[in-house]
Amino acid sequence: MQAQDEQNGRQADIRRTSHETDVRVRLSLDGEGAVEARTGLGFLDHLLTTLAYHARFDLELTCAGDLAVDDHHTAEDCALAFGEALDLALGARAGIARFGSAHVPLDEALARAVVDLSGRPHAQIELGLTRPAIGALAAENVGHVLSSLATAARATLHVDVLRGRNDHHRAEAAFKAVALALRMAVARDGSPGVPSTKGRL
Repeated sequence: MQAQDEQNGRQADIRRTSHETDVRVRLSLDGEGAVEARTGLGFLDHLLTTLAYHARFDLELTCAGDLAVDDHHTAEDCALAFGEALDLALGARAGIARFGSAHVPLDEALARAVVDLSGRPHAQIELGLTRPAIGALAAENVGHVLSSLATAARATLHVDVLRGRNDHHRAEAAFKAVALALRMAVARDGSPGVPSTKGRL
């Protein structure tokens, strides 16, 4: 793994390998929303692309996973690698807003996300999905991606889908809300120090 100093932009390059997956992530927090996601799972690619694009991150994420088993390892490890890259790119987390929140509608669906880049990993995810799967991605893994991302990024993340009938809309609205909340939280606010009374995050 490699991080760039803030003079060159808040960037990270992560390689996560196991007997189950081989994931590569290149991330820039100060990007334009240029995204290339290739996980072998079309709906996961769609969600990751949505998240990075609306957060205005530049993201390259590729995964070779054991999809012959099922989608769980690929979904989890992609999220963990993405979160690890986010944590690395943030560095000491000095000079950032730290908190972010957003509501996002997608047709009949409405999602809310609240994030604190606190250094303390916690996720409370309530998507209310009813279908067994969306595309080739198990519905249970949609929320698991968000919780795994929060764990590896050392962030507190609360996501609720407040209404919606279509599970694709519910999931996509949730990821867009997380994107906007992250965009707000990682923004530089001009302060010189770490945004905590403790002096560290």
